[in-house]
Amino acid sequence: MNISPNSPQVDALRKEIEKETGSISSHSTLNKLSALIEERCKEHISVTTLERIWGYSTRSCNNISVRILDIISRFAGYSNWENFCNSLRCSQRCESQMFMSEGCITSNTLAVRTRIRIGWQPDRVCEAEYMGENRFIAIKTENSSIRPGDTFRCLQIEKGRELYMDHFTRNGESESDNRYAVGQINGLTMAEIIE
Repeated sequence: MNISPNSPQVDALRKEIEKETGSISSHSTLNKLSALIEERCKEHISVTTLERIWGYSTRSCNNISVRILDIISRFAGYSNWENFCNSLRCSQRCESQMFMSEGCITSNTLAVRTRIRIGWQPDRVCEAEYMGENRFIAIKTENSSIRPGDTFRCLQIEKGRELYMDHFTRNGESESDNRYAVGQINGLTMAEIIE
């Protein structure tokens, strides 16, 4: 059985190894990793194989055998690949959950011209007016690089969570992939309807 290097489990294994070895970002670091694996596990994994695992390979064969993943899992301190995957499933590192929120503003429930106020650390504040179709225009800002007149789209604004503003425009100039994120570390400190 072969596993894609893009699978969430392989990504987690790469991160587990990089906690110990540091970033694996060049041919020389892949060479060092190959030598470390051989020294610790008494098994050889070629640099070419490690390139496939870390996504640096330009070859068409991209899958990784379970035998190779067993060796890398042992290098990371697990008995084999299956043991690593079981440990991952049982860990507290779950990255999805259902949540209920009372402080959530959903744009499709707002009336046009409704004003909202959002804030984030250290002292950023933006008041925006809802324009319909999930679009907002900044009316007033404090200590932010967002300026009055900037427009953006978002579906949901929630205190305590990061806010992604899609189709961010300034002076009417935008490309559809312009995005702006606020509250990236601590989330929004304020999210309220003011009018």
